[in-house]
Amino acid sequence: MARGVLPAASVEWARAAGVVLAVLAVSQGPAPALPKAPDADEVMRRMDYLYRSKTSVARMDIAVTSPRTSRTMRIKAWTRGTTDALIVIEAPAREAGIATLRVGDNLWNYLPKVARTIRVPPSMMLGSWMGTDFTNDDLVKESSYRDDFVTTLAGRTKDGKGWLLVGTVKPGVVGRWQKLELEVDDELLPTVERSFDRKGRLARTMTFDEVKVLGGRRLPTHMALVPADTEGQKTEMRYLEVQFDAPLPEDTFSLSRLERGR
Repeated sequence: MARGVLPAASVEWARAAGVVLAVLAVSQGPAPALPKAPDADEVMRRMDYLYRSKTSVARMDIAVTSPRTSRTMRIKAWTRGTTDALIVIEAPAREAGIATLRVGDNLWNYLPKVARTIRVPPSMMLGSWMGTDFTNDDLVKESSYRDDFVTTLAGRTKDGKGWLLVGTVKPGVVGRWQKLELEVDDELLPTVERSFDRKGRLARTMTFDEVKVLGGRRLPTHMALVPADTEGQKTEMRYLEVQFDAPLPEDTFSLSRLERGR
C-alpha cells in the first residue's frame, strides 16, 4: 500500500463518522443565545416601583424569628408614589392600631395605647421597625435604589439563571449601606439582595421568592431578611394582596388618618 493512502475500510469508516457528526450537529441546532443584558439603571428603577405605583394598597404578614422567641403581625399599607406611605398594624390585638406615616421627608409613629403621635427624627430612619429586622426606611422606602446608588451590571449570576448588579452609594448620600449586590432573574425580578455596611462588611441578606400575580403584576410575594451578625434571627414578609393605582381619599397621608389607624 502506498504511503499516505488509507485502506478502503478506513476511508468508509471516516465517511460514516462524518455523516453521523453532521446529523448530530443539525439535530442539536445552534446553541441558545443568552438573554439580552439589562440596563442597570432601568433595573433599579423597576426595583423602586416593584411594589408601588401612583398609589397602592397592600396587606402583608410579618413573622420574626429569633433564638428565643417568635412573633407575627399583620399589617396594611397605603402608598402614593415613592414619597408617601401609611402602615397600620391590624393584628395581634395588643399591637393593633400602631401606625407609621411618611409624608415626604417626615416620619411619625402613632401609639394608640397612650394616644400619642411621635415624630421620628432622621437619625432613627435606620432603626428597627417594631422589633423586626426591617428598618423604618425599609418599610416606608425613603431611600431609592436608583437615586442613591451608582449601579453597574457585573454579569451573569454564578448559577447562570440571572444577572448580578452592584450598587455603590453616591457621594453625599446619608445611609446605612455602602454597597448593594442585587441578583435578578431573566424576568428582572429580584432573587437575592445583599447589603454591605460603611466598612464594606456584609450586614444582611434578603431573598425573594414565591412569585405570583398580585394586582395584575408578577412579583415575589415572600421576602426573608437575615442579619449577618445574629445567628438564628430572621424576619419574613409575605404579601397577601395588592391593589395598584387604587383611588385613595385626600386625607390618606395625614396625621388625622394616622391617629384613626385605618
